[in-house]
Amino acid sequence: MQNQKLRNVAIIAHVDHGKTTLVDQMLKQGGVYRENQAMVERVMDSGDLERERGITILAKNTAIQYGDVKINIVDTPGHADFGGEVERILKMVNGVILLVDAAEGPMPQTRFVLSRALELGHRVIVVINKIDRPDQRIAEVQDEVLELLMELDATDEQLDSPTLFCSARQGIASREPGVLGEDLKPLFETILSYIPAPEADETAPFQMLVSSIDYNEFVGRIAIGRIERGTVRQNQEIVVCNYHDPDSVQKAKAVNLYQFEGLGKAAVTEASAGNIIAMSGIGDVTIGDTICTASNPEPLPFVQISAPTMEMTFSVNDSPFAGKEGKYVTSRNLRDRLMRETLKDVSLRVTDTDTTEAFNVAGRGEMHLSILIETMRREGYEFQVSPPRVLYREIDGVFSEPMERLVADVPADAVGAVIEKLGSRKADILEMTPVGSRMKLTFLVPARGLFGYRNEFLTDTRGEGIMASVFDSYAPFRGEVTRRNSGSLISHETGESVAYGLFSSQERGALFIPAGVPVYAGMVVGETPKSEDITVNVCRKKQLTNMRASGSDDSMRLIPHRQLSLEQCLEFLADDEILEVTPQTLRLRKRILDHSLRMRAQKRKPE
Repeated sequence: MQNQKLRNVAIIAHVDHGKTTLVDQMLKQGGVYRENQAMVERVMDSGDLERERGITILAKNTAIQYGDVKINIVDTPGHADFGGEVERILKMVNGVILLVDAAEGPMPQTRFVLSRALELGHRVIVVINKIDRPDQRIAEVQDEVLELLMELDATDEQLDSPTLFCSARQGIASREPGVLGEDLKPLFETILSYIPAPEADETAPFQMLVSSIDYNEFVGRIAIGRIERGTVRQNQEIVVCNYHDPDSVQKAKAVNLYQFEGLGKAAVTEASAGNIIAMSGIGDVTIGDTICTASNPEPLPFVQISAPTMEMTFSVNDSPFAGKEGKYVTSRNLRDRLMRETLKDVSLRVTDTDTTEAFNVAGRGEMHLSILIETMRREGYEFQVSPPRVLYREIDGVFSEPMERLVADVPADAVGAVIEKLGSRKADILEMTPVGSRMKLTFLVPARGLFGYRNEFLTDTRGEGIMASVFDSYAPFRGEVTRRNSGSLISHETGESVAYGLFSSQERGALFIPAGVPVYAGMVVGETPKSEDITVNVCRKKQLTNMRASGSDDSMRLIPHRQLSLEQCLEFLADDEILEVTPQTLRLRKRILDHSLRMRAQKRKPE
């Protein structure tokens, strides 16, 4: 049996290809808003960080009513670092809408999410978006999508996927490439005709796989998933079990049931097979658990999430300014918060180290971990993080490292500089494709070779380049890669930076701090073009005497300092440096603060 009144679909694409904008228009044309209700742009990006950065970080559920059919829609992240979010929600849906930019074409994350959807046997609706762009190349992009489907071993049915042409910003779609539609009706009708209705055996014992976890401070954890079979009623006795741990069966009660409607959830007394629902009342439920009837505990297997490729060490802040700004500063606070994050982020791994004050946190990439750091500092946590490092593996006796597939869209005159810089970082070029006056370059590059490269890339392309990467595979170790050619300017003493001290220090390199900032000995205050570190005294005041040349102070001009963002700080870190993170400040510092001890340690270090 199939529940013909339901469709469950996820929208997948590369970052910035228009998923959340398309969901906005689907909600508007699906009648979610009242006539006089103001429509919010990117309404699904509800988190502060999502709205600030213009990216989707967490997959979110919504639903619209089209005719007598309810369409459950899942908006997913497009950034490669949040691929774990996409992988886990694909078990919840019966088909996907693959969004591709009409100018950029398929990008690395497009390949990754599409391969996951094809593995699960999902039907795919291809939507070529932004057809109103002046640089659109619809025919070529259509061919590229078909080539990608063939490369990923799509079935004959998946190769015959319907293609629609759409402008998400205008809220229009059509079935013909050269025609601008009037609304999204062709998309809704294609979903109803092509995406299969969910299987719905309502008479079988209840069974639901938990694909997502929400949290509410009043009711605790809320389990979200699709009901595989049967019916569940409010206050029904249930059990929670896990496929990988058959003995861990715990009893619980379905206290509240919710279905997704428009922009919120609606409480219901019962829900049947095929529906995507949220359920509260279960204490320790996690992603991958199965909720069943008490009489028939039968766990379901969960999708294998790709392993993390990068790791950082989070430790308790031990700088001279520790504990001044943060609310949560102890190792217990830090450990509890990191463990809580692993419950809702399946692609994050937290392990203990040989000391109780530090924890290894492994994730998908710098963006993945920087979002966690930024979220924690906004919650009032204070801690330190080490430079990111890749996770090596031994495969068939060969020492191997993670490789990234990097696609760079650059102006034609910047091609040489990009190839040269990536070549020095052990990258292999796979493809060069001219796209109008620009060039699309595809590389296979070690993940560690991309650390700190983004700023160089933007400089080489004069800010016009676009680069995106996704994990490709493990390959034999490529040899040493120079991470940074510049050195650090290090504060000599503890105090407050003054204009006189900064003026004499700025000749050595670019400064990261203005006057009037508290600093401590061993803190990094700038960057020098030389390859070794230089110690400077930014706290030095001018000796006051009764003889002073007229107007000499007026000629002291400070060059504006460079304000580093969190991502730039992580890129800048050298192996012997760490980043101090507090709710108000980001401070770069040396691991060993004392100058003489640091010099001694460097001398002892083997060549």
